[in-house]
Amino acid sequence: METAARARSLEARISSTDHVRGSPLAKVTLVGYGDFSNPDCARAYRTVLEIEKRMGSRLRYVFRCFPEPLKFANAEESAEAAECAASQGKFWEMHDRMFETSPKSNDFHVARCAEEAGLDVVRFRREMGQRVHLARVRAGREAGLRHGIVRTPALFINSLRHESSFGLTTLLPAVQAAAGGP
Repeated sequence: METAARARSLEARISSTDHVRGSPLAKVTLVGYGDFSNPDCARAYRTVLEIEKRMGSRLRYVFRCFPEPLKFANAEESAEAAECAASQGKFWEMHDRMFETSPKSNDFHVARCAEEAGLDVVRFRREMGQRVHLARVRAGREAGLRHGIVRTPALFINSLRHESSFGLTTLLPAVQAAAGGP
């Protein structure tokens, strides 16, 4: 019973290593665990973008990479690519590019996204080749597992797991309710 309750709530605090978009003073914090190779995560991304637009400064969004390498080829590499971008201060540019393009997540795809996101491509390729961010990606996945994440997408609204679908018709009202209304 305790494990099930813990899986429905997120006890982890937002840290300086998290990827955060929005004000720390926002009424609602939406934490998403996702895999850039997962088409369901790409659909959830589009929903979150619309919610960000509608909620404005009342919403803070946190994205945590949770690659599922047994389900999606190159899942870890895609998460590493996002962390490479983060090391250049361009996590969100890379995050958005990878979700806005087809979730192929092969070497060519992530290299093209890196270029389009404005990364130093030479540094990007070096870091990817040396697997500089692999330990961080794996540590993030392990942390997600400890918080009860078993698949993506997984979303938490103010620390409570959103158990319904990730479409706008269910997620937006839940976020709005957490903010105290539309």
